[in-house]
Amino acid sequence: MTPAPYPLLAAPLRLRGHTVGNRIVFCAHLTNLAADRLPTAAHAAYYGARAAGGAGLIVTEEHTVHPSDRPYEKVIAGHDPAVLDGYRLITGRVRAAGSVILAQLNHNGAQGASTYTGGPLWAPSPIPDPMFRAVPAALDKDRIAELVAGYADVAARCAAGGFQGVEIQASQASIQRAFLARHTNHRTDAYGGDLAGRSRLLRETVTAVREALGDEAIIGVRLGADEGVPGGITVAETAATARLLAATGAVDYFSTTTGLATATLDRIEAPMSTAPGHGLHVAAAVRAATGLPTIGVGRIDEPAAGEAALEAGVCDLVGVVRGQIADPAFAARALAGRPVLRCSACNQECIGRVGFNRAIGCTHNPSAGREHLPRPATRRRREAIIVGAGPAGLQAAAVAAERGHRVTVYERASFVGGQLLAAARAPHRAAMGRLADDLARRARAAGAHIRTGTPADPDLIAAALGSGAAVALAVGSAAQRPAWAPAGASWFRGAEEATADPALGAAGPLHVLVVEGTGFHPGTGAVEALAGAGHTVTVCTDALVVGQDLGVTLDRPGWRARTAALGVRERTAVLVTGVRPEGRRVTAELYDHLTGASETLTVDRIVHAGPRRPRTRLWSAATAGAETGDGHPVRIGDARAARRADAAIREGEQWALSL
Repeated sequence: MTPAPYPLLAAPLRLRGHTVGNRIVFCAHLTNLAADRLPTAAHAAYYGARAAGGAGLIVTEEHTVHPSDRPYEKVIAGHDPAVLDGYRLITGRVRAAGSVILAQLNHNGAQGASTYTGGPLWAPSPIPDPMFRAVPAALDKDRIAELVAGYADVAARCAAGGFQGVEIQASQASIQRAFLARHTNHRTDAYGGDLAGRSRLLRETVTAVREALGDEAIIGVRLGADEGVPGGITVAETAATARLLAATGAVDYFSTTTGLATATLDRIEAPMSTAPGHGLHVAAAVRAATGLPTIGVGRIDEPAAGEAALEAGVCDLVGVVRGQIADPAFAARALAGRPVLRCSACNQECIGRVGFNRAIGCTHNPSAGREHLPRPATRRRREAIIVGAGPAGLQAAAVAAERGHRVTVYERASFVGGQLLAAARAPHRAAMGRLADDLARRARAAGAHIRTGTPADPDLIAAALGSGAAVALAVGSAAQRPAWAPAGASWFRGAEEATADPALGAAGPLHVLVVEGTGFHPGTGAVEALAGAGHTVTVCTDALVVGQDLGVTLDRPGWRARTAALGVRERTAVLVTGVRPEGRRVTAELYDHLTGASETLTVDRIVHAGPRRPRTRLWSAATAGAETGDGHPVRIGDARAARRADAAIREGEQWALSL
């Protein structure tokens, strides 16, 4: 027999009376799939897809345990008996596929808003959260007893709904965590003071939940550390708390994390600039303190990293969340020795969408959060011609070939990836290149022919259409030159060009002005690349914040810290209204649109990051008619309108599904 490629990941584990089939865990995370605060068929399909994909253990998103807690619109109201039908739908789907499924229980305390409830937030002490700022009400003993009873009540309801146990969140966004932390718990009664007092609520909760569930159900506790705030919970405190909980005999496993949801969220849902495995030290400390099974997390996006963590003894189970959002079959592929579709940690459609109160999605996997929607059947197998091997073209090729179509991709460059490769050249963005590699591998594995170094011309397109083939133009977009930068100006570079060659052809350091007009990685990546190459960099933007959209994907804290260390100067709310070449240098005229003030800045080079325009030459030559219908090619991705990778990949898939 062929040995298992990852024997430790593949090994089963007993928790209480249940066997977890392997060590890969789909940990709790927000999905925004609830409707009227109730679990839905979308939840069942979402979690069911990861169970069918081989996840050993699945922990659902949080279920709030009390009506006083509604931190966001679509949180599941575990305290409402109406949740039972949805619970049974989820657990039936997951358990039928062979995974063990638990529900996470939580009360967010002061890390929320009273917008929905109209009542005060609950907390150990009247200390506002730095993000939400509302001063909460300190709980008295009657409210504490009511809260503990709420956990027990919802745990019993979860058991009735088919869950095999529960996980109590006491980490990044929880009233339990607020009681544990010195900077949010200033109580002088039995629930404050030393760690024994600060952990009393959590220990009482665990005991009450065990009494409600009996001896057969699994109970886990999620603990956090390294929160990155003054008075935050340390690794040593987390290990000591875990030791106290283990002594109750009621806890079966621990899950771990780093960061604090409203202050250092980028430590929890780390962007690609954060090294994989960054949170494993917390799991190692908890495991060493208790000897109980412990889940390690932290951007573990490849099976080999999970296997290495198990082999090193830092954890007993491996949490893979975004990796399984991107590839629902991550576990099955890994354990069979097949390549997985690797998450890049771009955070654009998972973290970003949820942050905008939308259902969860994924740049890599357009079906994420939409698993409940029917996919159209292939009408007839046909020839499919795709021009361009960027993200739109590669996704279109992969999906069309997987559905049985005969696919040929023409790419004029000698490589595939398009703008993904340009993005990957920026500092800390190399994982975008992995996305291109995985898309190309998937397309080729399905039988698509990718012909690099082979441009397509209007005659080829006309011949393909004439033979009945479907044709998609995925030729991408080009940078737009601003009106103030004449062609051939030696002092001007586009952001993509500057990122690829940050030396800018100079023998020594220069003063560079970066005009950042995207709010996202094209401009901020160029800034970091240039500053890292030793240049003095000033970045200006017409927005109020440089790289404003980096906040959505949690990239901005890290980018801001790194560029501050590199000495990057920032100018906000200013427009470049003109330039004056002065010998080998150039003077930019800047206008502050908030104050009306004008000033000038003389530099050696100006780098521009701004909107891109679709490449239209081939489309214009191929047709003058409408862009839909069997007699015309279809434009997808940036060839239709210049946007981000998620839009291109989604449109590539939609075109393939329409065939």
